[in-house]
Amino acid sequence: MDYTGKVVWITGASSGIGAALARDVASRGAHVVLSGRDEARLAEVAADCGETLILPFDVRDEAALADATQKAIAWKGGVDLAFANAGVSQRSRALKTDMQVYRDIIDIDLTAQIAFSQGLIGHMVERGSGGLAFVSSIAGKVGVPMRTAYSAVKFGLAGYGDALRAELSQTGVSVHVIYPGSVATDVARNAMVGDGSKRGRSDKVIDEGIPAADAAKSMLDGIANGEREIIVAQGMEAGMGEMRRTPDALFDQVAAMVAAGYMERMEEEG
Repeated sequence: MDYTGKVVWITGASSGIGAALARDVASRGAHVVLSGRDEARLAEVAADCGETLILPFDVRDEAALADATQKAIAWKGGVDLAFANAGVSQRSRALKTDMQVYRDIIDIDLTAQIAFSQGLIGHMVERGSGGLAFVSSIAGKVGVPMRTAYSAVKFGLAGYGDALRAELSQTGVSVHVIYPGSVATDVARNAMVGDGSKRGRSDKVIDEGIPAADAAKSMLDGIANGEREIIVAQGMEAGMGEMRRTPDALFDQVAAMVAAGYMERMEEEG
């Protein structure tokens, strides 16, 4: 993908990976749509990104999401690439985690990201082009202690993305699942603990992680190269990701099922 002139919509764009993606892809000539809850922080990112559209909303508000989707599409006639990046992490043992924490993280990190995608796939299929990028995690490849809810949703987001890729494989719409390891952001500081409150402090591994700008560059380069699964990690986390990497041959095999009419036969059988 050549990003010049493309419309790229990023959720969770007010900080961290989302803000870094916005700044990088804008430097490559893209028109950027920025979404998140904090309009003031989105405006700070927009100041570095040239021509932008700011659409603030809470990802759990489906009415606001639907309105933002219409505005994003109308801005320049379409959305070429969308990053489902918004999310919240976790730092608590399962034995000490309230069920409401699971519900909240599932709602924010999985259900809302699926809703974001579902609002765009019809538009992209009709155009016969576009791309969807889902920011999962190495914790979506390997179950990580203190992150049972987070691992559950990141595995789930990857599964949705892989299945969606197969379904859209004959349409011209690409799907990319991104697996970051530790990236130097506020993800640990903003993580939920067992009672649902914000943790308020970071992790050493996060603070020493990949700079967000470097992570964003790897993600955008991977999409530009057509990579379906993009692992952005270092050290032990990179090794974990590579051990669980899905072979391209398997993606091709599932896409071939779709090309051979698998979905149509399933629908005919009821």
